[in-house]
Amino acid sequence: MLKALHENRGIQLVIGLVMGIGFGFLLQKGGVTRYDVIIGQLLLKDFTVIKVMLTAVLVGKIGVHFLRSIGMAQLHPKPGSIGSTLLGALIFGAGFAILGYCPGTMVGAVGQGSLDALFGGIPGMLLGAGLFAALYPRLERNVLNKGAFGELTLPQLLKVHPWWVIVPVAVMIIVLLALIEGSGL
Repeated sequence: MLKALHENRGIQLVIGLVMGIGFGFLLQKGGVTRYDVIIGQLLLKDFTVIKVMLTAVLVGKIGVHFLRSIGMAQLHPKPGSIGSTLLGALIFGAGFAILGYCPGTMVGAVGQGSLDALFGGIPGMLLGAGLFAALYPRLERNVLNKGAFGELTLPQLLKVHPWWVIVPVAVMIIVLLALIEGSGL
């Protein structure tokens, strides 16, 4: 069944659309599409965003690796580098600082009717994507491949079974979430 889904591009697009709408709905219900919540996070006054993201990382990390361990999923890590990570962080951070949204929360904010996200964020993302595409050949030569580390994952780097990384990281996330929740933030 999974092989048939993998080979059917139309079904993949429908599943992607449904999952995207569901993701946006959950972001909105979690409150992280609201500008004041995001700015509160950046000012270290409202930790709703970090709680939602850490919970997603925890569930996703365990879920993906569980499915992988029973043979229902495969990991396909993309090659990485220090240059691409730093440039991506710079672009993401600049956009986040200017408008107060990340790409996911911005699309969710558009869905709930936020005009600042619609008229500032969407054109900004499109302009940024166009500039990146236009500059890509030069960036690839001069920046993106600097400090390349390939498809290396943390368990591969540490030469341990993935669960030896997943379990301690999961425990750390749970402890951090408990500390944040206990502090009333």
